[in-house]
Amino acid sequence: MLIDSHCHLNYLDDPEAAIHRAREAGVTTCLCISVDEAGFTGVKALADAHADIWATAGVHPDAAQGNLDWIEQVVGDERVVAVGETGLDYLHASTATEQARQREAFALQLGLGLKHQMPVVVHTRQAEQDTLDLLRCHQGVAGVLHCFTESWSMAKQALDLGFYISISGIVTFKNAANVREVAAQVPVERLLIETDAPWLAPVPRRGKSNEPAFVAHTAEFLAELRDTPVEQLRRETAENFVRLFNCGS
Repeated sequence: MLIDSHCHLNYLDDPEAAIHRAREAGVTTCLCISVDEAGFTGVKALADAHADIWATAGVHPDAAQGNLDWIEQVVGDERVVAVGETGLDYLHASTATEQARQREAFALQLGLGLKHQMPVVVHTRQAEQDTLDLLRCHQGVAGVLHCFTESWSMAKQALDLGFYISISGIVTFKNAANVREVAAQVPVERLLIETDAPWLAPVPRRGKSNEPAFVAHTAEFLAELRDTPVEQLRRETAENFVRLFNCGS
């Protein structure tokens, strides 16, 4: 069992070939992530075409503008298993107006997660306190902080709120000591792994277009970091994924 809990297959040059290579690498399930309304059609089409691909519906903070009513219209689809990716990213949102728009969209999507009892896929970057404040305002929502690169303090508070933490190939980068600190400490029952393909390919594939098959490299690195047999880590993170999203194998 090996699951890529977060990828953007619709952005790959040849999604079908990547899905085939993932299966050959032992990847049994992929969660294909929506970032805006325009891209949702492609995400959903891939999930409809493949039993081992699932979809989410949501708007990334960088695209947090306009009408978001479409999300609620599709979250009831049997192939859509989560809301998101949503959250806060203040790296490029430098104005108070931009940040307020992100918070509004994030709050709306957290509310949808609560209303429909669906997990929420959360993106957070340089917005620790505001992210945590909004999670606390929506007590009871389940979800994951994906591609986590923030502090252990933030991770611990998110874990206390019941969230999972997902680790990407960034953990293999030489300059990612903070990610390794978090990855070593997350309780095994709250740990997920992902590619965030087509970005952030792990060592030894760094610099190439990422794809779900490469999640195997991240699993191997994490297993060594945590002093855990790799097959055990693969199995446990897969079980966590199935428990959170109620899908997969």
